[in-house]
Amino acid sequence: MEGVLLVRGFVRSLLVLLLWSGCDGRDSELNYVTCGSLVKLLNTRHNVRLHSHDVKYGSGSGQQSVTGVESADDANSYWQIRGKPNHVCQRGAAIKCGQAVRITHMKTGRNLHTHHFSSPLSHNQEVSAFGENGEGDDLDVWTVQCDGEYWERDDVVRFKHVGTDVFLSITGEQYGHPIRGQREVHGMNSPSQHNFWRTMEGVFIQPSLEPLRHDEL
Repeated sequence: MEGVLLVRGFVRSLLVLLLWSGCDGRDSELNYVTCGSLVKLLNTRHNVRLHSHDVKYGSGSGQQSVTGVESADDANSYWQIRGKPNHVCQRGAAIKCGQAVRITHMKTGRNLHTHHFSSPLSHNQEVSAFGENGEGDDLDVWTVQCDGEYWERDDVVRFKHVGTDVFLSITGEQYGHPIRGQREVHGMNSPSQHNFWRTMEGVFIQPSLEPLRHDEL
């Protein structure tokens, strides 16, 4: 039943996005990534989108794996931008540079997470998806590093993990079976070209719009 509701919510979100794309005079209101927005994140160095699925790591934490995929139309690459635990951000409010956020996988409801486990391929820091129904722990929190006051939709940004100070990164290592060709996502200690991200496809929430309901089309 939960899977059906998520799919319905996804379809409804796409319908809203199509309606917005035909509206005039709203460009200035849609320049920012906002709290509640549902987005795909592209690693600009390796041209792959941040992705997850209900496949567990066979080593390390054994939690849900996070990878990078080349496909632009995979629904498992949608993530929602949310406030940190016990600090709900206002729906539709522009995300500030330096703001702490959670990045929640739409299909599975688990948060982008990292911890002191070694990643399977590069032996950097493992990045996983963790929690249930959007609730995990303090290691789900990342700060958005960008220039200016707010995270603009066309900005190239970095995500720095609050708990361990690593940057969300891809360096190109590829998995074999059962996720052949997908890239390893991991945490790196230093900023570099490997940890630049940009928003791509998505639904950017505005404060004036009614909340999207996930229980009906």
